Amino acid sequence: MSSCTFICSRFSIDGIYPPLILAINARRLGMDATVFFTFMGIQAILKGKIKKAKFIPPGFLGAIPGIPTLITWIMKKMMERAEIPPLEDLLEMARLEGVKFVACKLTVDMMGLKEDDFIEGVEIKTAEEYLRVAKECQINMFI
Repeated sequence: MSSCTFICSRFSIDGIYPPLILAINARRLGMDATVFFTFMGIQAILKGKIKKAKFIPPGFLGAIPGIPTLITWIMKKMMERAEIPPLEDLLEMARLEGVKFVACKLTVDMMGLKEDDFIEGVEIKTAEEYLRVAKECQINMFI
């Protein structure tokens, strides 16, 4: 069976949507799909945290107070009109469709997280364990 992995390292709308959408579509094509969450991206799989993801514009705009919140609101309205599911629904959809969620052990240790901090179905693996899976994949993407 074909397989793929996607790395999610950012806790932002534009950092979480792509790996989830690609992983869901890979599953629908009959592929095994894994999303490896590391650094700030790991927050996406912490219980109750995904709703807090924002869009942070690049450059100085992202540093202006209130701008990320305003742009996040605008983007969510645009996605709603385009019938794109909210992140929390997309995450659940991916889980139900069999996408594997892997939390980076180094990040888990660095942030002092525990297994029960995560949503259902998350595995904690070292970079080496992830790479053993990735080396057998046809597609590996760092998004």
